[in-house]
Amino acid sequence: MNLFNRLKADCSADWNAYTHHAFVEGMGDGTLPEKSFQHYLVQDYLFLIQFARAHALAVYKARNLAEMRGALEGLKAILDTEMNLHLKLCAEWGLNAEEVENTPEAKPTIAYTRYVLEAGQAGDLLDLFVALSPCMIGYAEIGKRLIALPDGNSDDNPYAVWIREYASDGYQDLATDTGALLDRLAERSLTEARYPQLLELFRQATRLEADFWEMGMTLAD
Repeated sequence: MNLFNRLKADCSADWNAYTHHAFVEGMGDGTLPEKSFQHYLVQDYLFLIQFARAHALAVYKARNLAEMRGALEGLKAILDTEMNLHLKLCAEWGLNAEEVENTPEAKPTIAYTRYVLEAGQAGDLLDLFVALSPCMIGYAEIGKRLIALPDGNSDDNPYAVWIREYASDGYQDLATDTGALLDRLAERSLTEARYPQLLELFRQATRLEADFWEMGMTLAD
């Protein structure tokens, strides 16, 4: 079992709560309230700004050129693909880039992104990518599952564009590469004595992901 799957299995209840959250299920069948998704889009854009910084930190923390290039690819994926997708979707929902970028970060956004950045600043690359992996690999898992649902890939589903992006070959490859990177880092510096610390990093990041979804759902109450 690779490191990511081991971490996921060891906090399966938290992982299921994140990847099958009501927000996610609402995207899958198209029933998620529009204002919930709109709020999420804006906050996720602000979230990605901080995650870009986390990947820049990974470039700095890297021990060799191969690791630097890998971190750079993740940074480019955020800056050149994901953020552009978010701005495109925001425009379709009547929000321009200036409005999005000037929106204050919500508390769940601050809590999650600073947690990941702190993990990277205090630890090494393995700590950082364990904290990043629930987002980077989890979104791929969610996208792949949702697009297979009866309404997931329907043109009538207002969230199909989001689902298709994270189900795409490009994003799936990025997630696979992230899992492989975790295994390479683990070969170098993982010990059984260290594993509980990494599991706690992963568990907390997973819970913070669920809190991020929950932020949008509270708007529908």
